[in-house]
Amino acid sequence: MSFSLTILGVNAATPAFGRFPTSQVLQAHNHYFLLDCGEGTQMRMSDFSIPRHKIQQIFISHLHGDHVFGLPGLLFSYDLNGRQTPLHIYAPHGLEAMVAAQLRPGGSLSYPLHFHVVDTQSSNLVFENETVTVQAIPLKHGIPTVGYVFREKPRPLNIRSEKIAEHQLSIPQIKAAKSGEDVLLENGILLRNAELTLPPAPLCSYAFLTDTMADDSVLPYIEGVSLLYHDTTFCDDFAENAALTMHSTARQAAELARKAGVGQLICGHYSSRYRELGVFLEEAKPIFENTVLGEEGMRYSV
Repeated sequence: MSFSLTILGVNAATPAFGRFPTSQVLQAHNHYFLLDCGEGTQMRMSDFSIPRHKIQQIFISHLHGDHVFGLPGLLFSYDLNGRQTPLHIYAPHGLEAMVAAQLRPGGSLSYPLHFHVVDTQSSNLVFENETVTVQAIPLKHGIPTVGYVFREKPRPLNIRSEKIAEHQLSIPQIKAAKSGEDVLLENGILLRNAELTLPPAPLCSYAFLTDTMADDSVLPYIEGVSLLYHDTTFCDDFAENAALTMHSTARQAAELARKAGVGQLICGHYSSRYRELGVFLEEAKPIFENTVLGEEGMRYSV
């Protein structure tokens, strides 16, 4: 099973120095989720061998162009390729009208397209399937913006393979043990669940917080997440710009990661003022050691 993040675009506002605007794909087991869709997203999918036909849900943080201008092209490409499976897009109010204006001249699509308006004023569950839940949380930015927190659902216990052979356990007995039950054998012996199973691996979680000012109000929602991607548009040399544009610095993101006790922090959404990115690590790592740069094409295991 896999739970991993691939960054497609990591720059803020405009493409620069070979970096594309924001977009990423989170793989949670057999499901692929697209987060934001900046300019060039579908090109990056091809560059990094992302199976775009497997994407059934797209989550948009806000309606600034560098987070949505890749969407019409992707939707048209799905149509040209004869997609039939439904596509669901979760976003703040206004995206449907924006996309409809661009799609209307091309006629109807070959697949059902569903828009889901996300509340930007309060935290709420916006999606769940058999493996994950997705929670939207309000962020502080110049227009209504949300972050998304993906959490893996509890897994069943792991059955000890040697116990299956030792006791010739049937499939119903294995399922019962994995769900936490004791198993009664035909000879009347009761096998305690603790001797048949091992705890499941720790659950994975991922928080996608961009664009935003650093804000402690998100702490209850991201506490202890395995992986946090947080806006680090600037370093302290442009702290005033960060405040003016309602973004964050690397230092502020690291402080938030430390308070939240996350497993790892990924920097991203870099201003085009920065050609070299090492300065972001220099600022963040003294505060939160397990900080890495967000880099396009990199796959981060959760």
